[in-house]
Amino acid sequence: MITTTIVILFISVLAGFLGSLLGLGGGIIITPALTLLLEIDIKYAIGASIISVIATSSGSAIAYLKDRITNVRVGMFLEIATTAGALTGAFLAGLFSTKYLYLIFGFLLLYSALNMFNKRKQELPKDISPSPLAEKLNLSGAYYDKVLSETVEYNVTGVYGGFGMMYVAGVISGLLGIGSGIFKVMAMDSFMKLPMKVSTATSNFMIGVTAAASAGIYLSRGNIDPSIAAPVALGVLFGASIGTKVMQRLKSSTLRLVFIPVLLYVSIQMIVKGVKL
Repeated sequence: MITTTIVILFISVLAGFLGSLLGLGGGIIITPALTLLLEIDIKYAIGASIISVIATSSGSAIAYLKDRITNVRVGMFLEIATTAGALTGAFLAGLFSTKYLYLIFGFLLLYSALNMFNKRKQELPKDISPSPLAEKLNLSGAYYDKVLSETVEYNVTGVYGGFGMMYVAGVISGLLGIGSGIFKVMAMDSFMKLPMKVSTATSNFMIGVTAAASAGIYLSRGNIDPSIAAPVALGVLFGASIGTKVMQRLKSSTLRLVFIPVLLYVSIQMIVKGVKL
């Protein structure tokens, strides 16, 4: 039992580190690791995954908010779309064949990985004019980049596209029961042209809100086992605190290079799962 707890802690530290670094929920590592390596029941693994997302967000949100990398206005605005999408997904669950959904979104992520690869050397978005809606909602912002040693001011565009993608992310989360952090980062980076660091920090802020909303349901179902969730929360918090420090010392182009293989992994995983269904 002690050995299992130590393994869970180690896995959780890695999950928290990558989660805070890339703006993803730790579930991408926690769920497969607990089920495949430790043979833990999938329902308890998913419950622990929800806890890991909240812990990742909590562990990184404070640091990112303190350094003003997180764009809170963008995050709260897009959270409306994600929440609405999650409700839609939960309502539609069972009406559609998940086989085709996995394939569609798997290929969508594959396309996004290629798109991100094409701009892998781009440090910051250039010549971006703010959209009228972004100006009206005051979504543009600025942060101090410790690597570039300068204050980076950025504009926000593609608000409708980003909002729509966030709605889709919520639907995916509700229909397939997967985390939507990877879609959040993709929407802010590809559609709204936010700097990569702002996208990951804002995604970290958002995933905690989304996960907290569903944690109560998993708790009421008895899917959160304290003996699993406790070491997951501790490990993820520690990993996330390291990830926030490392992220601020990396170039945005380096973050993209780390993010691309994760995108490829998730896209291939979804396509394979779709083919097998």
